[in-house]
Amino acid sequence: MVWHRTHGVCLFMVAALVSHILRSQYRTFGQLVTRSMSNVTYLGQEQAQNIDIELFDEYKFSIDQLMELAGLAVAKAVERSYPSKGEVLVVCGPGNNGGDGLVAARHLALFNFKPTVVYPKQPNKHPFNNLLHQLRGMDIDVLTSLPSDLAPYSCIVDAIFGFSFKGSGNIRAPFDTIIPALINTYVPIASVDVPSGWEVESGNSAGIQPDILISLTAPKLCAKHFTGRHHWLGGRFVPPALADKYKLNLPDYPGSDQIVII
Repeated sequence: MVWHRTHGVCLFMVAALVSHILRSQYRTFGQLVTRSMSNVTYLGQEQAQNIDIELFDEYKFSIDQLMELAGLAVAKAVERSYPSKGEVLVVCGPGNNGGDGLVAARHLALFNFKPTVVYPKQPNKHPFNNLLHQLRGMDIDVLTSLPSDLAPYSCIVDAIFGFSFKGSGNIRAPFDTIIPALINTYVPIASVDVPSGWEVESGNSAGIQPDILISLTAPKLCAKHFTGRHHWLGGRFVPPALADKYKLNLPDYPGSDQIVII
């Protein structure tokens, strides 16, 4: 009986020691993560534009490549944030941010969402023509105006304006009515890179307040004003030399994931 009691005490002490070590390691990991997240690099508008130029000119990425990678990241972030799936409305602008939205809509359909695209201004040029052709080939509805009733949608992807946007007071039709509708809806919004209508560096407290934000390449300064549920980083394509040149401190992507929570 003495041996059993002693054995039991030893087992208890070992278990307590292991538990203490695990708790210490967990606290240390949590501190490291907190420090890493607090030191993430946020880009100003000019920096973001310069990085984009270098990706095209110095690293020879094509616009198709970057849109495909960005749109896939957006779709993955939406899938992770809204696992119940359902109907999703993807509102696209006429520029590259809108192109990311078109790609995201295609991937969302493959992820078993039911996307509808709103694309009021459709540039008649590459790669937008091909992206539209792909959507129609998958029987994805493409509208030219915002539906009057947004309630059926489980999520709205805001892919209207990106980091090239300037002047929240100069939004032209039809986006001058679309953005106020998105501000006033109760449907959760997933904004791509920059919430549409926000100044890239200072944000817009009276503008769209997204439920999730999907920053691309690196978060922009306006993301510091984001107060929603999840801030994702996507666009796992930055060459290490380019990240070093611009001193980008970005979180590590887990495994082979294309997105990471900031």
